[in-house]
Amino acid sequence: MSSAAQTIDSWLNTHAAHQPDRVALRFEEQSWSYGALSSWVNELAAGLQINHRIGRGDRIAYLGHNSAAQIALFFAAAKLGAIVVPMNWRLAVEELRYIVDDVSPQLLVFGTACEDAAAALGVSSLHEAALPRSADTITPRAALHDPFLIVYTSGTTGRPKGAILTQEAIFWNAVISIHAHDLTASDHVLNILPLFHIGGINIQVLPCLFAGGTVSIHSVFDPQATLHALQEDGITSTVCVPTVMRALMALPDWKDAEFPAMRLMNTGSTDVPVDILQAVNTRGLPMIQVYGATETGPIATYQRGREAAATIGSIGRAAAHCQVRIAHPDGRSCAVNEPGEIWVKGPNNFAAYWRNPSATEEAKQDGWFKTGDIGRQDEDGLFWFVSRLKHVIISGGENIYPAEIERIIARLPGVQEVAVVGRAHPHWGEVPVVAAVIAANGPGRTELLAACDSHLARFKRPKDVILLEALPKNALGKVSIEEVRQLVAAQEDA
Repeated sequence: MSSAAQTIDSWLNTHAAHQPDRVALRFEEQSWSYGALSSWVNELAAGLQINHRIGRGDRIAYLGHNSAAQIALFFAAAKLGAIVVPMNWRLAVEELRYIVDDVSPQLLVFGTACEDAAAALGVSSLHEAALPRSADTITPRAALHDPFLIVYTSGTTGRPKGAILTQEAIFWNAVISIHAHDLTASDHVLNILPLFHIGGINIQVLPCLFAGGTVSIHSVFDPQATLHALQEDGITSTVCVPTVMRALMALPDWKDAEFPAMRLMNTGSTDVPVDILQAVNTRGLPMIQVYGATETGPIATYQRGREAAATIGSIGRAAAHCQVRIAHPDGRSCAVNEPGEIWVKGPNNFAAYWRNPSATEEAKQDGWFKTGDIGRQDEDGLFWFVSRLKHVIISGGENIYPAEIERIIARLPGVQEVAVVGRAHPHWGEVPVVAAVIAANGPGRTELLAACDSHLARFKRPKDVILLEALPKNALGKVSIEEVRQLVAAQEDA
């Protein structure tokens, strides 16, 4: 598979040949036809190779809000066989530095809002407005099996892991998404999710470009701008995590809003509240759920539009070309409606964790990815999300890994025990709360919270501290997280 025509940048070249004037990409007040976007990508690939010596296997980190340049960078990297590392601009510099040190990018591309953070990282960097373009002819040596994305996600240890997705995985996820959303060249999707998440990149954006449709991108989520676009811009489909939906539904204009071109909406990211699903479905606009993970590219299961209203709350059926099963810890399949871990096997699965063979081995078994989530499958073949096996807090669609917070607090003098859990929140879904055992001369609530400020992104910072005489433990002496959650919830209720 050494032909450049087999790599995913060929999608743009194909559409540039067949429908050169069709709008491919819209961002702010600008738009690019397939002909223009294809030319941009080809010239950018040449500029990166000639000016920065970017080639097969080299890493390009990106730090910035959503932009058209980021889309062009994705496809230029694919043409070169390079690897894009999208970084979460919400992270603290210390957290970003861990990723940079781990992945060793040859180049860091940054947006205007992230200039200071990029400068602090101390690696070769370039503003996205200065990305080079060259009309010179180059001979890239890329292949479909080449790594294409390293998207960082964390496990129960809290240390970020870079999930490697090949171009082939991206291709198959696009095929899957087309089936899930019935995407065609007539579609116009709106993306308001951050492109540092696999959901923003790959649930609809790249699949729509594979199908030859139009993609509109907002730099960041703005509720009023999103509602206006859904009503006025001919949008046919979009992806909204529950926090986004809550913000839209809180707008005064939501109740009477009409969406003349919309075919469906998509949600996922967490256990979606049924009232959100009902609020959209009862308006005659199907809202489907998609389930998956960074490691599954991300689409593993989904509802389709025709089933959405009749199966509210379900995460749907196994994705096309994928296998999904509910498994016991020893790998045996669970019975119908018996909860167990969700395992996924498919050509869209990740290849490995970057430079982390032990984590890769732990996450995979006989080609299956063990998601760490608990689900069940009913007698009709529908899957239902039950809970998360991994100790993770989902706040506003963002994963917060308690071990990251616990490590910071545990190193403070006088802290004897600490556990971080999620507390229900009406807007964010959950927020992190610290439960701690502190010695008489140890820090107080204010000091504990302040210790996190310089080390963690704002959305990860704990919102409360509960002081206890001892953390509850099970028979093996391990902290019982479920009991901690109950204690934290009881404190709030009191």
